[in-house]
Amino acid sequence: MNKTPNFNYDEISDTLYVSFEPGVQATGIELNNNILLRIDKENRKVIGITFFDYSLLAQKADFGPRSFPLTGLLHLSAELRELVLEILQSSPVADILSLSTYTPSYSEPIPITSLHQVPTAIAG
Repeated sequence: MNKTPNFNYDEISDTLYVSFEPGVQATGIELNNNILLRIDKENRKVIGITFFDYSLLAQKADFGPRSFPLTGLLHLSAELRELVLEILQSSPVADILSLSTYTPSYSEPIPITSLHQVPTAIAG
């Protein structure tokens, strides 16, 4: 696997493409409306991540990084959800996304994520 991810930012659409293995066939998993995870299910690894409305995702909030619920996980089979969570918590994805949990009172825990710093040439 390529150790250094390839970052490609499209300013017009405000989309950041992060490729770990360019050109490899992948299954797209919509984590939420703004984050698409591309994985190789058979080999249980990440191929890439696409961030839509990237400037919104990367924008700092008053108290640290913004967090976003991973609502797309609710629509996955238990097996696929387990695989996606495993990939999200492992390098290289964990180097870009921070995974945590929000637990509202009397409710199921909701996985949430926030972006780590990305190269300044992109964030610029």
